[in-house]
Amino acid sequence: MTDPTGRPAADPVPPPGESERQGERTDLEVHPAVEVPRPYTRETLESEEGQVKDGILRRGSLVAERIIAAIVALESHDAEAATWVIENDRDINQMEHEISDLITLTIATQQPVARDLRFLLTLAQVAYDLERMGDYAGSVAKQARKLAPHPPLKDYVHLPQMGRLAAALVRDVLEAVVEVDADRAKAVAKRDDDVDELYHRIFAEVLDLMRADPANVDPGMRIVFAAHYLERVGDRVTNIAEDVVFLATGEVTELNE
Repeated sequence: MTDPTGRPAADPVPPPGESERQGERTDLEVHPAVEVPRPYTRETLESEEGQVKDGILRRGSLVAERIIAAIVALESHDAEAATWVIENDRDINQMEHEISDLITLTIATQQPVARDLRFLLTLAQVAYDLERMGDYAGSVAKQARKLAPHPPLKDYVHLPQMGRLAAALVRDVLEAVVEVDADRAKAVAKRDDDVDELYHRIFAEVLDLMRADPANVDPGMRIVFAAHYLERVGDRVTNIAEDVVFLATGEVTELNE
């Protein structure tokens, strides 16, 4: 086709949004490597929140089991069992990363607001506290491994009782998380006072034993170290209880001041 001057006519300009030739790529096409986020639905958000909660429960149960395993290794003088607790702390850490990644993905793709956002951010903090408790269980196991070759110093001076109480608090606070029960969370936090009392009793009795016999200094200090880690577990339980109260009420509350 030619124009009135006899020169070839220019190709017609295609309407906006249409390619110039059929099959030719335009800027509107999506690169196949780009993952399109799942569209927001209430069902999708609730499903992903449920996955986060399930991950928290599995991890918390594992932490409680590891605390008990460290105490059993202590009581049975089983250095190999204590080593197993130490070396398998990595699976608790891996679970924390998986939970954090899922929370990040959910927030990015579902853009939760109000209570849903508070729920996810709170569980992210709970996951972190559980990860630290797993570290404390490993630290107790390290002391158990060092104490294994030696006779127990006065049946380890209430340390087994303290460990079992700490594990029970971990399990109980998880129930409060599941139910988002502020009253139950406060009751669990209150029992941290019992953990603190045992810690002070252990410290005082071990100090007397070390004063009475220099040979008690090394095992005594290891018992005190283990008791300190269990006392920190109790503090983390209180942190989680405060998170539950915040989740249930939206209020920041200091428990066990």
